[in-house]
Amino acid sequence: MTDFNKTREMFYLPEGMIYLDGNSLGPMPITAPDAIQSFLHDEWRDELIKGWNSKGWFNQTNFLGDRIAPLIGAASGTVVVSDTLSIKVFQAVSAGLSLVPDRRVILSDNGNFPSDLYMAEGLMKLKNDGYVLKKPAPEDVFDLITDEVAVVMLTEVDYRTGRRHDMKAIIAKAHSVGAVVVWDLAHSAGALPVDVTGTDADFAIGCTYKYLNGGPGAPAFIYVAPRLLDVVEPALSGWYGHEAPFAFETMYRPMPGKIERMRIGTPSIAAFSLLSAALDVWDHVDLNDVRAKSIELSELFIREVAERCPALSLASPNDPTARGSHVSFHFEHGYPFMQALIEQNVIGDFREPDIMRFGITPLYVGAAEIIKAVDIMEQIFKDGSWRDERFQNRSAVT
Repeated sequence: MTDFNKTREMFYLPEGMIYLDGNSLGPMPITAPDAIQSFLHDEWRDELIKGWNSKGWFNQTNFLGDRIAPLIGAASGTVVVSDTLSIKVFQAVSAGLSLVPDRRVILSDNGNFPSDLYMAEGLMKLKNDGYVLKKPAPEDVFDLITDEVAVVMLTEVDYRTGRRHDMKAIIAKAHSVGAVVVWDLAHSAGALPVDVTGTDADFAIGCTYKYLNGGPGAPAFIYVAPRLLDVVEPALSGWYGHEAPFAFETMYRPMPGKIERMRIGTPSIAAFSLLSAALDVWDHVDLNDVRAKSIELSELFIREVAERCPALSLASPNDPTARGSHVSFHFEHGYPFMQALIEQNVIGDFREPDIMRFGITPLYVGAAEIIKAVDIMEQIFKDGSWRDERFQNRSAVT
C-alpha cells in the first residue's frame, strides 16, 4: 500500500502553495539538488570524458528506459530515453508508416496535443507522397479506423479535457484492419496504470517532466513492441543508434533487434541525473494506489466545485474511469480567473479557448489541499477579484 504521506515528503513545494499543475510540470524531488551536484562534482568535474565508461553515461538511455518500463507495462529492453517528445513522435509515426507502405492515412483526433499534429504534418511534407492527416472528434476515432489507415496516432489522455481513449479497444480495431498505433502517454505515465504489453501496443512515447517529475524539459521515452525491434526503421539515424557506434563508419547500420536503434544523438547526461532522482520516488509507489487516490480526490474536487462555484461547468468526463488525472472546467473568463487563483497560491493552468485545468496528483496533493483550493475559488467568485485589470493581460505562457 502506497504511503502518500511519505511520498509528499519526497518533494519540495513552497510553503502555502497548493500545486494542481503536476499534469504540466511536476515539482522538484527533494533529492534533485544532491543528484545534480553529484553529477557536477563527482562525475563531470572529476571524471571528464572518462565518465562515459566509469559512470555508465553511455547506457543511461537504456538504464532509465528500463526504470520507466514497469510504469507503462513494458518489458525490459523495450524502452529508451532521450531527445524530446516531439522528436519521439516523429520517430514513431515515421516508423509506423514504413510498416504499412501502401497506405496514406494518418488518423488522429482534434483533441490531440498540437505538437504531435505538427510533427505529423512536417513528416508528411518531407515524404511528399500523398499522405493525409485526419483529425476527427475524439469520440469518432474508433469508427474511422478502416483499412485505409496506416497509422493511428493518439494521446491516451486528452491534454485539455482529460478524456481517456480506450487503448485496448483501439489497438484491437487497428490491428484487425492492418493499421499501426502510436500512443502518446504524456498524460498517462505516472498518472494511471498503462499496459503496453497486455494491449499489444506497437509504439508508445511520452515525456518525463509531468507526472514523472523529471524537471523542465526532461528527456522523453519511446517504447517499441519486441516483435518490431528487428524491422522498425529509425527515420532519424544518428550515431547513438548505430550497430557499431565507435567504428565510425560513413554508412548507417541500425542496431539489429534492440531498442538502441531508436537512439539518435548524444543525450543530456545532466538531465538524466535529475530524472534518475525523480524515478527513485516510484520505488515506493503502486500505480494502482495512485489511480484509486486520484479518482477519490478528483471526485471530491468536482463535487465541491459544482456546489460552490456553479459558474464553472465540467469539461472532463463525468465517469472517473473515462478520464486521466486532471480535471478541467469551462469558464468564459477562465484566464483571468486562473491568474487570480495563482496569486492566491493555487496553481493550475489555462488552455484555450476557455478551459481551466487542475492536476490531481496524489503523490503530494491530499483532500485538505483540495478543500482549501475550492475555498479560495469560491472566495474569488464572491469578491470578483478576477475582474481586476492586472489579471486580464496574457503572459507568454498560459
